[in-house]
Amino acid sequence: MEAKLNELKLQNEVLNIFCDLVQIPSPSLKEEKVIKWIEDFCNKNNLDFRTDEYNNVYIKVPATDNTKDSIMVSAHMDVVGDDSPIELIFDGQFIKANGRTLGADDKVGVACGLTLAKEFANTDIQHGGLEVTFTRDEETGMSGVEHLEFGNLNSKYILVCDADKLGQLQISGASYTNAKLIVKALKGGHSGIDIGDEDRLNAAKLIAELVSNLPQGVYYKDNTGVITSCNVGAIVAGGVQNSVQRIVENNIKTNDYITEITNKTSTNIINTLGIATYSIRSASVQKENELKDLMKNIVKDFNKKYENLAMAEIEFEVHLLPFEKADDDRIEIAHKQACDKIGVESLVSSFHAGAETHIYCHNKNAQGETFLPTLLGLADIYNMHSAEEKVDYNTILKGYEILKNTFIEFNR
Repeated sequence: MEAKLNELKLQNEVLNIFCDLVQIPSPSLKEEKVIKWIEDFCNKNNLDFRTDEYNNVYIKVPATDNTKDSIMVSAHMDVVGDDSPIELIFDGQFIKANGRTLGADDKVGVACGLTLAKEFANTDIQHGGLEVTFTRDEETGMSGVEHLEFGNLNSKYILVCDADKLGQLQISGASYTNAKLIVKALKGGHSGIDIGDEDRLNAAKLIAELVSNLPQGVYYKDNTGVITSCNVGAIVAGGVQNSVQRIVENNIKTNDYITEITNKTSTNIINTLGIATYSIRSASVQKENELKDLMKNIVKDFNKKYENLAMAEIEFEVHLLPFEKADDDRIEIAHKQACDKIGVESLVSSFHAGAETHIYCHNKNAQGETFLPTLLGLADIYNMHSAEEKVDYNTILKGYEILKNTFIEFNR
C-alpha cells in the first residue's frame, strides 16, 4: 500500500503536498513551521508570498484577463492536536496518523490551494486572478481570520475550503447566541411552615413551567437543512448554594457533580431564584429575530400570569453573527458544473455551526464590496479532531479537480 501511495504522490502533486504538510505539527498559534514550509514552496515555484503582522499567509496569482473577476481560496493552517511528531499510516484508501490527530482539517484545503496557485501561475487559461489566503488559529478562536487585511484583498468571491465531505457546498451557516432566562419569586419561605401560603411560589417550579413553554430543538428548516434552532443548556434552581459551597470548601473531586450537588441540596426552602441558559443558532437574521420575539412574548405572558408573585426576564448575548445565504448564485452554478465534470454530486446545504465564512461575510474587500464566501468540501474526512481521524486519499484527488474546475467555470 505504501509503495502504491508513493507512486500516486509522484503522479499527483496535491497528494504529495498534503502528505508533506500533515507531517508538520501545527497546533493553533504554533503554525510557524508550516508557514516556513509554505514560504519555501512559494519561493521554489516563483509564487508571490507574504505574511501580515499576525502571520496569516497571502499568495497572489496575477490575472491573465483583467476584464474578469478575481476569486479567493481560503484555508486554515492550524490543526487540533499537539506539536508531537506525526507518523503517517496508510490503510487501504485511508491516510491516518499513528495515535493522534492527522490534521486533514484543514491541510486538505491548504494543499489544494497551493496546488491551484502553482498550476494557474503557469497557464494559458484566461482568468481574473487568484488570491490564496491561509489563516492561523481557526480551531480555538478564529483570531487569524479576524486579523486579516480585508482592505488589501481584491476578490469578492471566497472559496473557504474547510468542509469535511467531498462535493459539499455550504451556502449559509448559523449564528451563535446565548440566552439567559431568570425567574424570581417575590416571596420565599420555609417548605413546612409557609407551604400553605399561596403567595409564596417556588422559583424552581416556575422556571420548569416556563422552560416547558419555550421552544426546544428545530424552530425552522428549509431544503438546505436546519436554519434556526433553540437548545436549553442548563437549568439551575433550588437550594443548591450550600451544596456548591461545600464542594468548593472541601475541594471535592468527582466525575458526577450533578449528583454530588443534588445529594446535599436543601429541600426545606421555598426557592426564590431559577436560571436557565439557552443557545440559539440561526443562518437567518429574520428567523432568529422571530424566535427571540416568540421567547420574549412567552416571558411576557408568564409575567402577566404571575403578576405581583413572580417576575421573569430573558437576556440575549450574540457571540457569532450568521453567515446568511446570498442572492448571488454564481459560485453555486460553477461548483455544480465542476462536480458534473468528474461525476460527483454537488451537495448544496446550510450548516448549523460556525466557520471563517461567518467572519468574511461581515467584511469588505479593497473595492468596498461585501465578501461572498461559500464553504467547500474537498475530501471525505472521518472522525475529525480525534486520534481516529482519517482521510480517503482518492477523494483529495477528486476534491482538487472540483476546486480547479470551479475556478475554470467561474472564469468562463
